[in-house]
Amino acid sequence: MGRVDVNRSGELEIFVRVIELGGFSAAARACGMTPSAVSKLVSRLEQRLGARLLNRSTRQLQLTAEGCGLYERGVRVLAALDEAERCAGIQSTPRGKVRVNANVPFGQHFLLPLAPMFLERHPDVTLDIVLTDEVVDILEQRTDVAVRAGPLKSSTLMARKLGQTHMLIVAAPSYLARRGMPLAPADLAAHNCLDANYARARSGWPLRLPEGDIVVPAAGNAQASDGEALRQLALAGLGLARLAAFQVREDIAAGRLQAVLEGFNPGDSEEVHAVYVGQGGHLPLRVRAFLDFLAEQVRLD
Repeated sequence: MGRVDVNRSGELEIFVRVIELGGFSAAARACGMTPSAVSKLVSRLEQRLGARLLNRSTRQLQLTAEGCGLYERGVRVLAALDEAERCAGIQSTPRGKVRVNANVPFGQHFLLPLAPMFLERHPDVTLDIVLTDEVVDILEQRTDVAVRAGPLKSSTLMARKLGQTHMLIVAAPSYLARRGMPLAPADLAAHNCLDANYARARSGWPLRLPEGDIVVPAAGNAQASDGEALRQLALAGLGLARLAAFQVREDIAAGRLQAVLEGFNPGDSEEVHAVYVGQGGHLPLRVRAFLDFLAEQVRLD
């Protein structure tokens, strides 16, 4: 047991606030303290633990390996306290900021349209949303929930599956009228195949032949940093694009895009997960509410 004159949970909460809010000043404002008091508290915590938790510079704070470990475990400890208080009836309403990072297609088609409903349901919660197709470090970016498509790397993070989506090769009718309909995978060599340029993008387009699966290089005169940009290029009639079905189902229904080479579609799909810090079910109420909302409302294919 710790000494009674050391408020370990209070120190931990201040430290977590410093990381989540990005600095001493922001944490001080949120906690009703002065920046110097917050800085001294973190220094005292480091001295008590015998480890440097933060590398300080004039522009930013950077977590050390020890600080990263304390932050990750601290989030779980504070979530457990929140859960204990909730069960005791002290706090039953989610409140606070939820920082969300999502890939652009999911953000455009699900997260942004659903945000008003979530905030109406939970008026004491605020959302801080970042859309990017680059995979971010949740701890480094102080993110509560990250929505990721594709296979997950092994990590200590938790994940909640939101569904999976099939992939389609599509083109605008104007492009097909100009360049012709591809009837077999070999025809793609004569077409403008638009591809993604972000790091996690798959190399080539998988297709299925009677003798087995192949991967066809996607060669074209334009690349884009996210799936929604590729969709816009396809809608403009620039070329073919391989996109998630949920991105283009409304376009196909409206005749703005047309699926091609479906007879050669291997039927592969991408799983979509909400990734977060937390183990054993211990999550802040605001994060739990957001995860439950996504699981309830998101329908992929």
